[in-house]
Amino acid sequence: MSDSPVQSRQDLLEQAELTDQDLALNVTDMMDRQIDDAELFIQHNRSEAWALEDGKVKDGSFSVSQGVGVRAITGEKTGFAHTNELNESALRKACVMAASIADRGGNRRAEVPTDVPFRRLYPGGDPTADVTNDDKVRFLSELDQFTRALDPRIAEVSISIRGSTDRVLVYGSDGTNQFDDRPLVNCRVHVIVKDGSRMESGTDGSGGRYPLDMFFRDDFATAKEMAREAVRMAITKLDSVAAPAGEMPVVLGPGWAGVLLHEAVGHGLEGDCERKKTSCFEGKIGEKVANELCTVVDDATLDGRRGSLSIDDEGTPGQRTVLIEDGILKGFMWDKHNAILTGNQSTGNGRRESFASLTIPRMTNTFLLGGESDPEDIVRSVTKGVYCSAFSGGQVDPSSGRFVFATTEAYLIEDGKLTSPVHGCMLTGYPWDVMNSITMVGSDFALDPGVGTCGKQGQGVPVGVGQPTIKVEQITVGGTST
Repeated sequence: MSDSPVQSRQDLLEQAELTDQDLALNVTDMMDRQIDDAELFIQHNRSEAWALEDGKVKDGSFSVSQGVGVRAITGEKTGFAHTNELNESALRKACVMAASIADRGGNRRAEVPTDVPFRRLYPGGDPTADVTNDDKVRFLSELDQFTRALDPRIAEVSISIRGSTDRVLVYGSDGTNQFDDRPLVNCRVHVIVKDGSRMESGTDGSGGRYPLDMFFRDDFATAKEMAREAVRMAITKLDSVAAPAGEMPVVLGPGWAGVLLHEAVGHGLEGDCERKKTSCFEGKIGEKVANELCTVVDDATLDGRRGSLSIDDEGTPGQRTVLIEDGILKGFMWDKHNAILTGNQSTGNGRRESFASLTIPRMTNTFLLGGESDPEDIVRSVTKGVYCSAFSGGQVDPSSGRFVFATTEAYLIEDGKLTSPVHGCMLTGYPWDVMNSITMVGSDFALDPGVGTCGKQGQGVPVGVGQPTIKVEQITVGGTST
Protein backbone atom coordinates (compact mmCIF):
# COMPACT_ATOMS: atom_id res chain seq x y z
CA MET A 1 0.00 0.00 0.00
CA SER A 2 3.02 2.28 0.40
CA ASP A 3 3.63 5.20 -1.93
CA SER A 4 6.61 7.55 -1.96
CA PRO A 5 5.89 10.66 0.19
CA VAL A 6 7.35 12.85 -2.55
CA GLN A 7 5.11 11.29 -5.18
CA SER A 8 2.06 11.39 -2.90
CA ARG A 9 2.64 15.08 -2.18
CA GLN A 10 2.90 15.80 -5.89
CA ASP A 11 -0.27 13.80 -6.56
CA LEU A 12 -2.12 15.87 -3.95
CA LEU A 13 -1.06 19.15 -5.57
CA GLU A 14 -2.02 17.86 -9.01
CA GLN A 15 -5.45 16.80 -7.74
CA ALA A 16 -5.80 20.29 -6.29
CA GLU A 17 -4.68 21.89 -9.55
CA LEU A 18 -2.09 23.81 -7.55
CA THR A 19 1.67 24.31 -7.62
CA ASP A 20 4.19 25.20 -4.92
CA GLN A 21 4.40 28.64 -6.51
CA ASP A 22 0.63 29.09 -6.00
CA LEU A 23 1.03 28.29 -2.30
CA ALA A 24 3.94 30.69 -1.86
CA LEU A 25 2.25 33.56 -3.70
CA ASN A 26 -1.01 33.28 -1.74
CA VAL A 27 0.74 33.12 1.63
CA THR A 28 2.90 36.13 0.71
CA ASP A 29 -0.20 38.10 -0.40
CA MET A 30 -1.88 37.31 2.94
CA MET A 31 1.15 38.53 4.87
CA ASP A 32 1.08 41.77 2.88
CA ARG A 33 -2.09 42.60 4.81
CA GLN A 34 0.10 42.90 7.92
CA ILE A 35 -1.23 39.82 9.69
CA ASP A 36 0.99 37.84 12.05
CA ASP A 37 0.69 34.35 10.56
CA ALA A 38 -0.85 32.63 7.56
CA GLU A 39 -1.45 28.91 7.03
CA LEU A 40 -2.85 26.68 4.27
CA PHE A 41 -4.15 23.17 5.03
CA ILE A 42 -4.84 21.11 1.90
CA GLN A 43 -6.52 17.75 2.34
CA HIS A 44 -7.70 14.82 0.23
CA ASN A 45 -9.49 12.00 2.07
CA ARG A 46 -10.70 8.71 0.63
CA SER A 47 -12.64 6.34 2.85
CA GLU A 48 -14.77 3.22 2.59
CA ALA A 49 -16.95 1.27 5.00
CA TRP A 50 -18.58 -2.16 4.85
CA ALA A 51 -21.26 -3.35 7.25
CA LEU A 52 -23.13 -6.61 7.83
CA GLU A 53 -26.41 -6.95 9.75
CA ASP A 54 -28.93 -9.79 9.99
CA GLY A 55 -26.56 -12.06 8.10
CA LYS A 56 -26.44 -9.79 5.05
CA VAL A 57 -23.95 -7.24 3.81
CA LYS A 58 -26.18 -4.17 3.93
CA ASP A 59 -23.76 -1.37 3.26
CA GLY A 60 -20.70 -0.78 1.16
CA SER A 61 -19.97 2.93 0.99
CA PHE A 62 -17.17 4.92 -0.59
CA SER A 63 -16.54 8.62 -0.14
CA VAL A 64 -14.02 11.23 -1.19
CA SER A 65 -13.67 14.64 0.38
CA GLN A 66 -11.16 17.34 -0.42
CA GLY A 67 -10.59 20.98 0.21
CA VAL A 68 -8.39 23.65 1.71
CA GLY A 69 -8.66 25.49 5.00
CA VAL A 70 -7.02 28.92 5.26
CA ARG A 71 -6.11 30.49 8.58
CA ALA A 72 -4.90 34.04 9.20
CA ILE A 73 -3.86 35.10 12.71
CA THR A 74 -3.41 38.52 14.26
CA GLY A 75 -2.82 38.40 17.99
CA GLU A 76 -5.76 36.52 19.51
CA LYS A 77 -7.89 37.11 16.41
CA THR A 78 -8.22 34.31 13.86
CA GLY A 79 -9.62 34.63 10.36
CA PHE A 80 -10.66 31.31 8.85
CA ALA A 81 -12.11 30.31 5.50
CA HIS A 82 -12.40 27.01 3.69
CA THR A 83 -13.50 25.68 0.34
CA ASN A 84 -14.03 22.22 -1.11
CA GLU A 85 -13.00 23.51 -4.53
CA LEU A 86 -9.36 22.74 -5.11
CA ASN A 87 -7.96 25.19 -7.64
CA GLU A 88 -5.98 28.43 -7.60
CA SER A 89 -9.03 30.67 -7.95
CA ALA A 90 -10.87 29.11 -5.02
CA LEU A 91 -7.70 29.18 -2.92
CA ARG A 92 -7.18 32.89 -3.62
CA LYS A 93 -10.75 33.76 -2.61
CA ALA A 94 -10.39 31.82 0.66
CA CYS A 95 -7.06 33.52 1.39
CA VAL A 96 -8.51 37.00 0.82
CA MET A 97 -11.48 36.25 3.08
CA ALA A 98 -9.38 34.82 5.94
CA ALA A 99 -6.82 37.63 5.79
CA SER A 100 -9.58 40.28 5.73
CA ILE A 101 -11.03 38.95 8.99
CA ALA A 102 -7.64 39.10 10.72
CA ASP A 103 -6.48 42.30 9.01
CA ARG A 104 -3.79 44.58 10.49
CA GLY A 105 -1.50 43.04 13.02
CA GLY A 106 2.26 42.90 12.86
CA ASN A 107 4.37 43.29 9.77
CA ARG A 108 6.11 39.93 9.49
CA ARG A 109 7.17 38.58 6.12
CA ALA A 110 6.62 35.03 4.97
CA GLU A 111 9.70 32.95 5.66
CA VAL A 112 11.33 30.61 3.16
CA PRO A 113 9.58 27.22 3.45
CA THR A 114 11.77 24.60 5.07
CA ASP A 115 11.39 20.93 5.84
CA VAL A 116 11.58 19.96 9.52
CA PRO A 117 12.74 16.33 9.82
CA PHE A 118 10.33 13.89 11.42
CA ARG A 119 9.96 10.13 11.66
CA ARG A 120 7.23 8.57 9.53
CA LEU A 121 5.21 6.32 11.83
CA TYR A 122 3.11 4.52 9.24
CA PRO A 123 3.23 3.59 5.56
CA GLY A 124 1.45 5.81 3.08
CA GLY A 125 -1.00 4.86 0.39
CA ASP A 126 -4.45 3.26 0.46
CA PRO A 127 -4.65 0.77 3.38
CA THR A 128 -7.50 -1.11 1.65
CA ALA A 129 -5.71 -1.59 -1.67
CA ASP A 130 -4.49 -5.15 -1.03
CA VAL A 131 -7.98 -6.52 -0.28
CA THR A 132 -10.58 -6.97 -3.02
CA ASN A 133 -14.22 -6.08 -2.55
CA ASP A 134 -15.13 -9.75 -2.91
CA ASP A 135 -12.72 -10.59 -0.11
CA LYS A 136 -14.31 -7.93 2.12
CA VAL A 137 -17.78 -9.39 1.56
CA ARG A 138 -16.48 -12.92 2.21
CA PHE A 139 -14.76 -11.74 5.40
CA LEU A 140 -17.97 -10.25 6.78
CA SER A 141 -20.07 -13.30 5.88
CA GLU A 142 -17.66 -15.89 7.26
CA LEU A 143 -17.06 -13.90 10.45
CA ASP A 144 -20.83 -13.63 10.93
CA GLN A 145 -21.21 -17.40 10.64
CA PHE A 146 -18.29 -17.99 13.00
CA THR A 147 -19.73 -15.59 15.59
CA ARG A 148 -23.25 -17.06 15.51
CA ALA A 149 -21.85 -20.54 16.05
CA LEU A 150 -20.19 -19.51 19.33
CA ASP A 151 -23.40 -19.65 21.40
CA PRO A 152 -27.07 -20.52 20.73
CA ARG A 153 -28.22 -17.47 22.69
CA ILE A 154 -26.85 -15.07 20.09
CA ALA A 155 -29.79 -13.18 18.58
CA GLU A 156 -28.08 -10.51 16.47
CA VAL A 157 -24.65 -9.90 14.99
CA SER A 158 -23.37 -6.76 13.30
CA ILE A 159 -19.86 -6.41 11.88
CA SER A 160 -18.16 -3.48 10.21
CA ILE A 161 -14.79 -2.74 8.63
CA ARG A 162 -13.51 0.70 7.65
CA GLY A 163 -10.47 2.08 5.93
CA SER A 164 -9.31 5.52 4.90
CA THR A 165 -6.29 7.40 3.67
CA ASP A 166 -5.84 11.05 4.50
CA ARG A 167 -3.32 13.12 2.55
CA VAL A 168 -2.60 16.53 4.04
CA LEU A 169 -0.23 19.38 3.16
CA VAL A 170 0.48 22.16 5.64
CA TYR A 171 2.10 25.33 4.28
CA GLY A 172 2.67 28.34 6.53
CA SER A 173 4.26 31.75 6.73
CA ASP A 174 6.57 30.52 9.51
CA GLY A 175 8.35 28.27 7.03
CA THR A 176 6.21 25.19 7.54
CA ASN A 177 6.00 22.99 4.45
CA GLN A 178 5.01 19.50 5.56
CA PHE A 179 3.14 16.59 3.99
CA ASP A 180 1.61 13.52 5.65
CA ASP A 181 -0.15 10.45 4.27
CA ARG A 182 -2.23 8.87 7.06
CA PRO A 183 -3.89 5.45 6.81
CA LEU A 184 -6.54 4.39 9.32
CA VAL A 185 -8.49 1.13 9.60
CA ASN A 186 -10.75 -0.57 12.11
CA CYS A 187 -12.95 -3.62 12.56
CA ARG A 188 -15.86 -3.92 14.99
CA VAL A 189 -18.03 -6.84 16.11
CA HIS A 190 -21.26 -6.23 18.04
CA VAL A 191 -23.54 -8.99 19.34
CA ILE A 192 -26.86 -9.17 21.17
CA VAL A 193 -27.66 -12.27 23.21
CA LYS A 194 -31.03 -13.31 24.55
CA ASP A 195 -31.88 -15.67 27.40
CA GLY A 196 -35.57 -15.76 28.17
CA SER A 197 -36.76 -12.19 28.51
CA ARG A 198 -33.29 -10.81 29.20
CA MET A 199 -31.15 -9.31 26.46
CA GLU A 200 -27.57 -8.03 26.71
CA SER A 201 -24.96 -6.81 24.25
CA GLY A 202 -21.21 -6.97 23.82
CA THR A 203 -18.82 -5.15 21.49
CA ASP A 204 -15.18 -5.54 20.64
CA GLY A 205 -12.97 -4.05 17.96
CA SER A 206 -9.51 -2.91 17.04
CA GLY A 207 -7.77 -0.63 14.61
CA GLY A 208 -4.79 1.55 13.85
CA ARG A 209 -2.64 3.06 11.15
CA TYR A 210 -1.80 -0.08 9.19
CA PRO A 211 -3.15 -2.08 6.19
CA LEU A 212 -6.68 -3.49 6.32
CA ASP A 213 -5.38 -6.93 5.42
CA MET A 214 -4.12 -7.28 9.01
CA PHE A 215 -7.64 -8.51 9.80
CA PHE A 216 -7.60 -10.98 6.90
CA ARG A 217 -4.46 -12.88 7.86
CA ASP A 218 -4.23 -16.34 9.46
CA ASP A 219 -7.83 -17.27 8.68
CA PHE A 220 -9.17 -14.04 10.22
CA ALA A 221 -7.55 -14.88 13.58
CA THR A 222 -7.63 -11.31 14.96
CA ALA A 223 -11.25 -10.75 13.97
CA LYS A 224 -12.33 -14.10 15.40
CA GLU A 225 -10.77 -13.19 18.72
CA MET A 226 -12.80 -9.98 18.68
CA ALA A 227 -15.94 -12.04 18.06
CA ARG A 228 -15.17 -14.30 21.00
CA GLU A 229 -14.60 -11.32 23.25
CA ALA A 230 -17.84 -9.59 22.21
CA VAL A 231 -19.80 -12.80 22.87
CA ARG A 232 -18.06 -13.38 26.21
CA MET A 233 -18.90 -9.87 27.35
CA ALA A 234 -22.56 -10.16 26.35
CA ILE A 235 -23.08 -13.57 27.96
CA THR A 236 -21.36 -12.45 31.15
CA LYS A 237 -23.84 -9.59 31.47
CA LEU A 238 -26.78 -12.04 31.46
CA ASP A 239 -25.86 -12.90 35.04
CA SER A 240 -25.18 -9.34 36.18
CA VAL A 241 -26.67 -7.83 39.32
CA ALA A 242 -27.41 -4.21 40.17
CA ALA A 243 -24.31 -2.16 40.95
CA PRO A 244 -23.76 -0.95 44.52
CA ALA A 245 -23.82 2.75 45.36
CA GLY A 246 -21.69 4.93 47.60
CA GLU A 247 -18.05 5.73 48.34
CA MET A 248 -15.80 2.70 47.92
CA PRO A 249 -12.53 1.42 46.46
CA VAL A 250 -12.53 0.87 42.70
CA VAL A 251 -10.02 -1.08 40.63
CA LEU A 252 -9.68 0.01 37.01
CA GLY A 253 -8.44 -2.60 34.55
CA PRO A 254 -5.63 -2.16 32.01
CA GLY A 255 -5.98 -0.67 28.54
CA TRP A 256 -9.38 0.68 27.56
CA ALA A 257 -10.24 1.83 31.10
CA GLY A 258 -7.72 4.62 30.42
CA VAL A 259 -10.58 6.47 28.73
CA LEU A 260 -11.51 7.77 32.20
CA LEU A 261 -8.03 9.32 32.49
CA HIS A 262 -8.38 10.75 28.97
CA GLU A 263 -11.62 12.52 29.78
CA ALA A 264 -11.22 13.42 33.44
CA VAL A 265 -7.58 14.57 33.25
CA GLY A 266 -6.53 14.89 29.62
CA HIS A 267 -8.98 17.55 28.48
CA GLY A 268 -8.04 19.79 31.39
CA LEU A 269 -4.42 19.61 30.21
CA GLU A 270 -5.10 20.90 26.69
CA GLY A 271 -3.53 24.30 26.18
CA ASP A 272 -6.60 26.30 25.19
CA CYS A 273 -8.14 25.54 28.59
CA GLU A 274 -4.97 26.75 30.30
CA ARG A 275 -4.82 29.94 28.22
CA LYS A 276 -8.46 30.77 28.81
CA LYS A 277 -8.12 29.88 32.50
CA THR A 278 -10.94 27.36 32.25
CA SER A 279 -8.85 24.34 33.23
CA CYS A 280 -9.06 22.85 36.71
CA PHE A 281 -5.25 22.54 36.41
CA GLU A 282 -4.71 26.19 35.46
CA GLY A 283 -1.64 27.74 37.09
CA LYS A 284 -0.56 24.51 38.80
CA ILE A 285 2.70 23.77 36.91
CA GLY A 286 5.18 22.32 39.41
CA GLU A 287 2.48 21.47 41.93
CA LYS A 288 1.39 18.04 43.13
CA VAL A 289 -1.84 17.09 41.36
CA ALA A 290 -1.71 13.29 41.73
CA ASN A 291 -0.25 10.51 43.82
CA GLU A 292 3.51 10.16 43.33
CA LEU A 293 2.86 6.77 41.69
CA CYS A 294 1.31 8.55 38.70
CA THR A 295 3.08 9.59 35.51
CA VAL A 296 0.83 10.65 32.62
CA VAL A 297 2.12 10.96 29.05
CA ASP A 298 0.70 12.05 25.69
CA ASP A 299 2.65 10.32 22.93
CA ALA A 300 2.01 10.77 19.21
CA THR A 301 5.13 8.79 18.23
CA LEU A 302 3.93 5.20 18.79
CA ASP A 303 4.20 3.16 15.59
CA GLY A 304 0.89 2.32 13.95
CA ARG A 305 -1.33 3.48 16.81
CA ARG A 306 -4.71 5.08 16.13
CA GLY A 307 -3.82 8.36 17.82
CA SER A 308 -0.30 8.62 16.39
CA LEU A 309 0.76 11.42 14.04
CA SER A 310 3.99 11.82 12.11
CA ILE A 311 3.09 15.52 12.05
CA ASP A 312 0.12 17.30 13.58
CA ASP A 313 -2.29 19.41 11.54
CA GLU A 314 -0.01 22.45 11.80
CA GLY A 315 3.02 20.57 10.45
CA THR A 316 4.73 20.14 13.82
CA PRO A 317 6.35 16.70 14.23
CA GLY A 318 4.53 14.36 16.62
CA GLN A 319 6.07 14.32 20.09
CA ARG A 320 6.09 12.57 23.44
CA THR A 321 4.97 15.01 26.14
CA VAL A 322 5.14 14.24 29.86
CA LEU A 323 2.12 15.91 31.45
CA ILE A 324 2.33 14.63 35.02
CA GLU A 325 5.53 13.09 36.42
CA ASP A 326 5.58 11.34 39.80
CA GLY A 327 2.41 13.23 40.68
CA ILE A 328 3.78 16.69 39.73
CA LEU A 329 2.16 18.69 36.90
CA LYS A 330 4.87 19.24 34.27
CA GLY A 331 3.05 20.78 31.33
CA PHE A 332 0.15 21.10 28.95
CA MET A 333 -0.56 20.06 25.36
CA TRP A 334 -0.16 22.96 22.91
CA ASP A 335 -0.96 23.90 19.36
CA LYS A 336 0.98 26.77 17.76
CA HIS A 337 -1.52 29.58 18.30
CA ASN A 338 -2.22 28.97 21.98
CA ALA A 339 1.47 28.30 22.59
CA ILE A 340 2.53 31.63 21.06
CA LEU A 341 -0.07 33.54 23.05
CA THR A 342 1.19 32.06 26.33
CA GLY A 343 4.93 32.03 25.65
CA ASN A 344 5.11 28.26 25.17
CA GLN A 345 6.11 25.99 22.30
CA SER A 346 3.86 23.67 20.33
CA THR A 347 3.95 20.07 21.55
CA GLY A 348 2.58 18.74 18.25
CA ASN A 349 -1.01 18.62 19.52
CA GLY A 350 -2.63 20.95 16.98
CA ARG A 351 -5.44 18.87 15.45
CA ARG A 352 -8.53 19.36 13.30
CA GLU A 353 -11.28 17.05 12.08
CA SER A 354 -10.88 18.23 8.49
CA PHE A 355 -9.91 21.18 6.30
CA ALA A 356 -13.28 22.74 7.21
CA SER A 357 -12.39 22.90 10.92
CA LEU A 358 -10.15 25.17 12.96
CA THR A 359 -7.08 23.70 14.63
CA ILE A 360 -7.30 23.28 18.41
CA PRO A 361 -5.09 21.48 20.95
CA ARG A 362 -6.10 17.82 21.22
CA MET A 363 -4.74 14.62 22.71
CA THR A 364 -3.09 11.85 20.64
CA ASN A 365 -2.27 8.67 22.64
CA THR A 366 -2.67 9.56 26.33
CA PHE A 367 -1.88 7.11 29.10
CA LEU A 368 -0.75 6.43 32.65
CA LEU A 369 2.58 4.59 32.85
CA GLY A 370 2.87 1.23 34.57
CA GLY A 371 4.04 0.67 38.12
CA GLU A 372 5.32 -2.24 40.18
CA SER A 373 2.24 -3.79 41.82
CA ASP A 374 1.00 -7.26 40.85
CA PRO A 375 -2.49 -6.81 39.32
CA GLU A 376 -3.79 -9.77 41.34
CA ASP A 377 -2.46 -8.19 44.53
CA ILE A 378 -4.37 -5.02 43.67
CA VAL A 379 -7.65 -6.93 43.52
CA ARG A 380 -6.78 -8.91 46.65
CA SER A 381 -6.27 -5.67 48.58
CA VAL A 382 -9.97 -4.75 48.25
CA THR A 383 -12.47 -6.18 50.73
CA LYS A 384 -15.56 -4.63 49.16
CA GLY A 385 -15.55 -2.61 45.97
CA VAL A 386 -15.94 -2.66 42.20
CA TYR A 387 -13.64 -3.71 39.33
CA CYS A 388 -14.21 -1.78 36.07
CA SER A 389 -12.64 -3.02 32.86
CA ALA A 390 -14.49 -1.05 30.16
CA PHE A 391 -16.40 2.20 29.84
CA SER A 392 -18.92 3.70 27.46
CA GLY A 393 -19.68 7.40 27.22
CA GLY A 394 -19.08 9.98 29.89
CA GLN A 395 -19.44 13.67 30.58
CA VAL A 396 -16.72 16.00 31.84
CA ASP A 397 -16.67 19.68 32.75
CA PRO A 398 -13.06 20.80 32.01
CA SER A 399 -13.38 23.90 34.20
CA SER A 400 -14.46 22.09 37.37
CA GLY A 401 -13.10 18.69 36.34
CA ARG A 402 -16.21 16.88 37.51
CA PHE A 403 -16.87 13.71 35.51
CA VAL A 404 -19.56 11.04 35.23
CA PHE A 405 -18.79 7.74 33.47
CA ALA A 406 -20.82 4.63 32.73
CA THR A 407 -19.17 1.22 32.59
CA THR A 408 -19.83 -1.43 29.97
CA GLU A 409 -18.17 -4.19 32.00
CA ALA A 410 -17.73 -4.25 35.77
CA TYR A 411 -17.66 -6.74 38.63
CA LEU A 412 -18.10 -6.78 42.38
CA ILE A 413 -14.95 -7.30 44.43
CA GLU A 414 -15.71 -9.26 47.59
CA ASP A 415 -12.98 -10.33 50.01
CA GLY A 416 -10.27 -9.78 47.38
CA LYS A 417 -11.97 -11.73 44.58
CA LEU A 418 -13.98 -10.80 41.49
CA THR A 419 -17.50 -12.17 41.92
CA SER A 420 -20.75 -11.09 40.24
CA PRO A 421 -20.81 -8.91 37.12
CA VAL A 422 -22.79 -5.72 37.68
CA HIS A 423 -24.89 -3.42 35.52
CA GLY A 424 -25.85 0.21 35.92
CA CYS A 425 -22.43 1.12 37.35
CA MET A 426 -21.47 4.81 37.18
CA LEU A 427 -18.34 6.54 38.46
CA THR A 428 -18.35 10.21 39.40
CA GLY A 429 -15.83 12.56 40.96
CA TYR A 430 -13.11 15.14 40.41
CA PRO A 431 -9.73 14.46 38.77
CA TRP A 432 -7.56 15.68 41.65
CA ASP A 433 -9.51 13.53 44.12
CA VAL A 434 -9.19 10.45 41.92
CA MET A 435 -5.54 11.01 40.96
CA ASN A 436 -4.54 11.53 44.59
CA SER A 437 -6.56 8.48 45.66
CA ILE A 438 -4.56 6.11 43.42
CA THR A 439 -2.69 3.93 45.89
CA MET A 440 -1.54 1.01 43.70
CA VAL A 441 -0.35 1.00 40.07
CA GLY A 442 0.01 -2.33 38.29
CA SER A 443 2.83 -3.72 36.19
CA ASP A 444 0.45 -4.76 33.37
CA PHE A 445 0.42 -1.58 31.29
CA ALA A 446 -1.63 -1.90 28.11
CA LEU A 447 -2.95 0.37 25.38
CA ASP A 448 -6.53 0.21 24.17
CA PRO A 449 -7.29 -1.89 21.05
CA GLY A 450 -7.49 1.15 18.79
CA VAL A 451 -11.12 2.22 18.53
CA GLY A 452 -11.28 5.59 20.32
CA THR A 453 -12.62 8.83 18.87
CA CYS A 454 -12.50 12.02 20.93
CA GLY A 455 -15.05 14.79 20.58
CA LYS A 456 -14.37 18.44 21.35
CA GLN A 457 -16.05 21.61 20.07
CA GLY A 458 -17.99 19.53 17.55
CA GLN A 459 -14.86 17.91 16.08
CA GLY A 460 -13.98 14.21 16.28
CA VAL A 461 -10.42 12.91 15.92
CA PRO A 462 -8.92 9.42 16.41
CA VAL A 463 -7.11 8.94 19.72
CA GLY A 464 -5.58 6.25 21.89
CA VAL A 465 -5.70 5.63 25.63
CA GLY A 466 -3.99 3.27 28.04
CA GLN A 467 -3.04 2.40 31.59
CA PRO A 468 -2.16 -0.52 33.85
CA THR A 469 -4.47 -1.93 36.52
CA ILE A 470 -4.85 0.77 39.19
CA LYS A 471 -6.53 1.01 42.58
CA VAL A 472 -8.49 4.14 43.44
CA GLU A 473 -8.89 4.04 47.20
CA GLN A 474 -12.10 6.05 47.28
CA ILE A 475 -14.49 7.13 44.51
CA THR A 476 -18.24 7.64 44.26
CA VAL A 477 -19.99 4.71 42.62
CA GLY A 478 -23.52 5.39 41.46
CA GLY A 479 -25.66 2.27 41.13
CA THR A 480 -29.15 1.07 41.85
CA SER A 481 -28.62 -0.74 45.12
CA THR A 482 -27.04 0.02 48.49
